Amino acid sequence: MGILIKNGTVVSATESRKLDVLVSGEMIARVGVGINESGHDVVDATGLLVMPGGIDAHTHLDMPFGGTTSADDYTTGTQAAAVGGTTMLIDFALQSQGHTMREAFDVWRAKSRGKACVDYSLHMAVTDLGPGDGAHGLREMEEMVAEGISSFKLFMAYPGVLMIDDGLMFKVMQKAAALNALCCVHAENGSAIDVVVAQMIAEGKTEPHYHALSRSPKAEAEATHRAIALADMAGASVYIVHLSNEDSLAALKFMQGRGAKALAETCIQYLVLSIEDQMPGESWEEAKYVFTPPLREKWNQEPLWEALADGSLAVVSTDHCPFRFADQKELGRGDFRKIPNGGPGVENRLQILWHFGVNAGKISPERFVALMATNPAKIFGMERHKGRIAEGLDADILLWDPTAEYTISAETQCMATDYSMFEGWRVKGNAAKVWSRGELVVDNVAQPGKFLGATGRGRFVKREANGGGMG
Repeated sequence: MGILIKNGTVVSATESRKLDVLVSGEMIARVGVGINESGHDVVDATGLLVMPGGIDAHTHLDMPFGGTTSADDYTTGTQAAAVGGTTMLIDFALQSQGHTMREAFDVWRAKSRGKACVDYSLHMAVTDLGPGDGAHGLREMEEMVAEGISSFKLFMAYPGVLMIDDGLMFKVMQKAAALNALCCVHAENGSAIDVVVAQMIAEGKTEPHYHALSRSPKAEAEATHRAIALADMAGASVYIVHLSNEDSLAALKFMQGRGAKALAETCIQYLVLSIEDQMPGESWEEAKYVFTPPLREKWNQEPLWEALADGSLAVVSTDHCPFRFADQKELGRGDFRKIPNGGPGVENRLQILWHFGVNAGKISPERFVALMATNPAKIFGMERHKGRIAEGLDADILLWDPTAEYTISAETQCMATDYSMFEGWRVKGNAAKVWSRGELVVDNVAQPGKFLGATGRGRFVKREANGGGMG
């Protein structure tokens, strides 16, 4: 006996068709027309869209930062993801300077053990290749790929903590090219930004608003170009994370046009929030929107939407890194440098992308599926298991109700923060039911906002090194 989803419209990255979907155990057994109901539990999906579960390729769960730790651990974070229709996360293991990648891998696997409620994987953030010529760290990259970590994060910001210099970055990129691994880059000119930050503090400009003003779009654009140029020199594939503005987009498109193997994501906050609306410099409440890169002027939003539609931008993620306003963001009152950087979004990614993208005519339902599931699966080496409604793949299935209306609120969210970046927003389109590997884990119709599965049922997914799907 299986689960037979009938009368729904199956949406892929290329087309939408009326098809039945049969689930057997943890896998999709068959996709076709008129599958016999006999012996199966039938789910009537009339009026609903059948999609692959979402994949959020950029989250930070249980992450130490600025003297505190992100508010969502692997339990609350993955449950919130599932309630919003996301069935797979890729989190970041952060190697500390002076420590090894193996140590970071073990620490982050321990953080997730017995807690993850949907499937997950890890990127490895590289900050140190070890003494001498870095041979030890480069060997560790081989070990990480063998463990199923096929992407390496490189920070061009946060001097003295996470930032690496161009020489170390180039060495990592050369090794990644040899391993067919992907380099994920936080592209901001951290050295120049630190100069501006110091100048602002000296002038008494300490409020949250100045965090955004200290991190120029040009500092991001310069680093975006430099990161892609270095990767191109090394023969590596590169993925720019959380691209936030038109200047950086222009740098990306320029290098793509020259044949560089360059991909990029943006995040939901940059598509719908702005410095004018959320951070005009009027109150401490604006600390809720302190994250990096910061919010940009509103006119940057339209070019980002256009790039999502034309393929220049390949993925929409969240950079979900939540901190409570009352006691964690408070650490930076009087000094924006000490405000923990990050915001909550993993639960609302699909709602925001559908309402402001599909409903507004900016992207099609098919492009929605590509951006939130199919492309991340392909780029990050999981397309044989995740990201599509197809026979033989994991039964990570989302029934999406395009007519459901929902009001976003901190009072009803699963994320472990005391605020929402989208408080009170009314959106149309929401997850109705969610299956993770064939198990119904969310039923927002019968039990709204509840995770129905067992804590700890999520599995670590080993990913293939496939050069970001670019050869």
